[in-house]
Amino acid sequence: MTRSSSAQAIAIAQTTPKRAWEVSGPLDPTTFYPKFGPLPAVVGVRDQSGSWDTVGRSRTLLLSDGSSVVETITDADSPTYFAYELSDFTKLFGRLVAGARAEWRFERIDTGTSIRWTYTFRAKPGRGWIVALIVRLFWDRYMSRVLPPIAAAVEGTPA
Repeated sequence: MTRSSSAQAIAIAQTTPKRAWEVSGPLDPTTFYPKFGPLPAVVGVRDQSGSWDTVGRSRTLLLSDGSSVVETITDADSPTYFAYELSDFTKLFGRLVAGARAEWRFERIDTGTSIRWTYTFRAKPGRGWIVALIVRLFWDRYMSRVLPPIAAAVEGTPA
C-alpha cells in the first residue's frame, strides 16, 4: 500500500475563471517554479506534445538538480478544472515517489476567481513518512510562494 501526502495553496485573481483557466495552463514553468530549499527549479521543458490544455498531452520537465518528471494532462474542463498526473520521477524523487497528481480549480467569487492548487504525492512503499515530511516542511511553503505570481500573471499584472 502506498501513502499519499497532499498540500494545497489558494490565491485570488482579479479576473474571470475562464481567463484564469486559459492563461495559467500555458504559462512557462521555467518562469514560475524556482528552486526552494532542497526542491529543484524547473529549468526546461522537453517533448511537449502540443498546447498545454488538452487531455492526453504530455511533457517532460527538466529540473535544476539534473532530474526530470513527466506530466500528462488527465482532465481539462474549461473554465473550472484542470489536472495532470506526474510520473517517471528520476533521482531522489524517483526513489521516494510512485507518482503525483496536480489539480487546479477555478471558482468565481465576489472579488474575482479563487485559484485552488492541490498537489498529492503517492509515496513508494516504506517511504511515506519521508514524503510526508518533505511535503510538510517544503512543498506546502513552496506552493504558497509559487501561486501568487501565477495569479498575478493570470490578471496580466507583474508579479
